[in-house]
Formats: sequence, C-alpha cells, structure tokens
Amino acid sequence: MATVLHLCCCILLLCAGAKAAAVPAVYVLGDSLADVGNNDYLALSILKANYPHNGVDYPGGKATGRFNNGKNSADFIAEMLGVPSPPPYLSIRHNNNKLQTFLQGVNFASGGAGVLDTTNSGQCLTFSKQVEFFSRVCTDLVQQLGSDQANNHMAKSIFALVIGSNDIFSYNKSPKNTPPQEFVNSMITNLGEHLKTLYSLGARKFAFVGTGPVGCCPSRRDKRTGSCDAKANTMSLMFNAGAAPLLQQMKSEHGDMHYSFFNSSSALSAILQNPATYGFTEVKDACCGLGSLIPKVGCLPISSLCTNRSSHVFWDFVHPSQRTAELLTTTFFHGSSPYVYPVNVKALTSL
Repeated sequence: MATVLHLCCCILLLCAGAKAAAVPAVYVLGDSLADVGNNDYLALSILKANYPHNGVDYPGGKATGRFNNGKNSADFIAEMLGVPSPPPYLSIRHNNNKLQTFLQGVNFASGGAGVLDTTNSGQCLTFSKQVEFFSRVCTDLVQQLGSDQANNHMAKSIFALVIGSNDIFSYNKSPKNTPPQEFVNSMITNLGEHLKTLYSLGARKFAFVGTGPVGCCPSRRDKRTGSCDAKANTMSLMFNAGAAPLLQQMKSEHGDMHYSFFNSSSALSAILQNPATYGFTEVKDACCGLGSLIPKVGCLPISSLCTNRSSHVFWDFVHPSQRTAELLTTTFFHGSSPYVYPVNVKALTSL
C-alpha cells in the first residue's frame, strides 16, 4: 500500500510540475542582452564574456558567456514561463540526442548581433544566421515528430526577440552618410523579413523587446557631464516606433499570430529617472570596468568591481546588471501599457 501511495504521489507531483509551465518551450533570438554562451563557440570572435568578473552572481560564481554578473533577460523570461532556460544552440547542434533539447527550447542569441547583418559582421551569429539555425531545428523536429505535432509545438511556444541596440551603437560610433531615420527604416525592413520567415516556420507567439535608451549606457554618456547621448536615444525611439506597428500589421494579416511588445526604452528610462524608487543608487557608472563611467573598456579580469551589484543599473559599459534585467523582465511579463502592449507575456501564453 505504501508503495502504491508513493507512486501516486509521484505521479501527482509530475502532473503538477507539467502544469506549472505556461508554454512547452521558449526560443530566443537576439544579441548580448540574451546570449547565454553562443559566442563562446565562435573561435574568431572577440565579443565574449567567458571570463571574470562576469557571472560572479550566477550559480557557481563562474562566467557562463552571459554579458553581466548573473542571469539575463533570456533566463528570467524562461524562469517566469516555468521552463528551463534554453541552452545556446552552438552547444547542442552536434548532440546526437538533440530532439528532447530542441523541444525544451533553444537560445540562438549572440553578443554583437544586430537586425542588419553588417553589424559586427564576422564577430557574432547574425540575425539571418540565427533564423537559419532555427530553421534547421524546425526541420529536425518535423522529421522526428511529423509536421502536425511539430507545428503544434511551435504554435504554443514563445519566441522571444531582443535585438536592435547594436545597430544603433554601430551607427553612432562612426559617421554615416545615411540619415538616422533612413537607417532605422532599413532596420525595420530587415526585421519585417525575419519575422515573416519565423512565422512561416511555425512561430505564432512573439515576445518582442524594443531597444532601450542606449544613449544612457555608460559608454555613450558624456565623459565630463555624464549626460546621455540624445541622438542614440532618439534612434532607439525611432526603432520602437517602427517595430510596434510592424508587429501590429503582421497580426492584422495573420489571425493566428499574437505578440507582446515591450517598450524597454520607457521602462528603463523610468528607472534611470527615479532610481531610488527601484532601490538603485547608481545609474551612470558601471559596476565593473576601468575608470569613471567606463566609456571604452568593458568588464575584464583586471577591472575593478563594485561591492554592491544590486545598487547599479549597469553591470558594464553597455549591459544592465542582473537586478536590472530581472526588474525589466518582470515588467515585460506582468506589466501593462505604456510599457507593454497589447498584452503582457503572461497573457500571451494563454492566447
């Protein structure tokens, strides 16, 4: 009797665990804000985070290829969805037992990637390459499960996209002949093509993170005054103003497509303008780096490290700290307009 009761309890616990997950999987595409280690596998890339002090607050205290002190947005969105944080695609593509891993989600994000393939070309997995790799995953799933079951799995899964900041960084680092609005328009055009491809491959639920106020990163602030780069911030607003209607247009064309758009520019700006409300004391300087505001040098093993990481909005000269990533992802998951629309990620899971 005791054995039977024990078995029943185990079955109930397994069922409860299965119900805890809001979706079967999350598939992530994007840049360093969501990279969980893909760039570690790019031998020629210098855009890596596989060294201290990165990962100091991650379980185990070691660098994992994430560009901050602990977990990033990809980790937190998976955690809130009740699924495992997807592993980097480049760590599993040659695994003989890929099916189960692919079914639990995959992270294709790569530090340095932009909407445009010319952004940091040769140093990262471009957006086009990430979509191509996802296509290979789809092919494997169809071959193993059949098209109906594979498509049903994809339709229920969440596709998280975090991309666009690096294009704006690249534009502002060196003079361009292309006017800012024209440059952003090219970004939106490319984004639209990639979203259409993802839809054609079975993606139906998109969780899209707009670009933040990139001009307020330590690397873009004025070295003397600490003020934000207004031009970079304006371009970020332009991109968000184009990306949100693009998703809405796709929704109007495809009734089975749903999306959640996160205006991270507004959400992060709210934190920067009222840091004490969110428990921060430092919004300009980075926690890890060399020199005041760390305008050019990132987090290296020889860099100084702040003692209280949770007090800093920024981890290094570009990336948010783990705590900032968690706060922003929480807003994305549970929030509402003007930060998240037309629905938040939690509501997206039930559509």
